[in-house]
Amino acid sequence: QVQLVESGGGLVQAGGSLRLSCAASGLSFSDFAMGWSRQAPGKEREFVAAINWSGARSYYSDSVKGRFTISRDNAKSTVYLQMRGLKLEDTAVYYCAANNRGYVGARTNEYDYWGQGTQVTVSS
Repeated sequence: QVQLVESGGGLVQAGGSLRLSCAASGLSFSDFAMGWSRQAPGKEREFVAAINWSGARSYYSDSVKGRFTISRDNAKSTVYLQMRGLKLEDTAVYYCAANNRGYVGARTNEYDYWGQGTQVTVSS
């Protein structure tokens, strides 16, 4: 079955950087658009970044544009989220997602498979 396993979360000071990874298995990775969403305590899940199968197209939410970069390595079946200039409000559980609908979705309901999430905590 499809498995998405996130890693790379942790505790970082405001202004710092982290790189999240999501290793996929059980799917033909290069057929899937991939994305990242996040959910902070008491808040709705927010979709923050997505990338098409080849890496040629990407999407970013306004809240992370210019600070986060999504990329993928199809040979490794892995998608990454490089996060720079982290802010307190970036604290959340970050989830990896996959869809094979043929487009880069920007909403959580456009993705069919989800990982278990990795915690990112930004401290002052």
